[in-house]
Amino acid sequence: MDHDLKDYLKTAVEVARNAGDMVKKAYDVDKSVVTKECYADLVTETDQAVERMIIKSLAEKYPTHKFIGEESVAEGKKCDWTDAPTWIIDPIDGTSNFVHSIAHNCVCIGLGINRKIVVGVVYLPITNHMYTAVKGQGAFCNDQKISVSKTSDLKNAVVYTEAGNSRQPDSVLTKIDNMKNIVFASHGIRCLGSAAINMCMVAQGSGDAYIEYGIHIWDIAASGIIVEEAGGVLMDPSGSEVDFLSRGVLCACSRSIAIEISKIIKPVEFERD
Repeated sequence: MDHDLKDYLKTAVEVARNAGDMVKKAYDVDKSVVTKECYADLVTETDQAVERMIIKSLAEKYPTHKFIGEESVAEGKKCDWTDAPTWIIDPIDGTSNFVHSIAHNCVCIGLGINRKIVVGVVYLPITNHMYTAVKGQGAFCNDQKISVSKTSDLKNAVVYTEAGNSRQPDSVLTKIDNMKNIVFASHGIRCLGSAAINMCMVAQGSGDAYIEYGIHIWDIAASGIIVEEAGGVLMDPSGSEVDFLSRGVLCACSRSIAIEISKIIKPVEFERD
């Protein structure tokens, strides 16, 4: 089957903007919030409504395509990633930020074909930043080409990371130890509360690397190709090839920085998606 990646991108951008309009309307009003795995893992009615709209819009145009969505999986649907064209959706990445009216939240829409991400869209509706990428065609923010920084040594780098939603003591303490190791080896760390936004910052050269354990495929599918198309590297935190279902990710402006980080962190184990 021939795939029109430009058409897929155009559609994803349109759907992301519509999703962003829903997020903006709900941004400054009282939100209905429930928890998922623990008290720090939040979901709102807006997350669920946005995901339903995205899937409905894409399914109407591409009825043979498959879908992996954060809220659908949370409700018990299997995370089934095959070679079939599959849209991977996070309706609001940075839900805690959204709940607390912090602007760092985004809509993420990625498309995988043959288990390779070929299209990525990350839209920040509150700040109106649209990050896009198509395999082999570069990365863009609001239609302006972006690229990673030229930093080559970790000692000169800013590294994004997160504490994550898990409150299991061993997991939290290992993450804190990892943060300490990175702080002593770099210019410092930043935490924006959204995996996708952290990765887009790396893609546009506003920082040099991002490391996190506990993320899901929908957090990093769209933003991963944006990093790669901006000239960055994407891998497993161990330094091996990235595995989108493994719950860990490491990206950087250069392979040398990524490898440096992988050598000073300890793994945090999570169940596969």
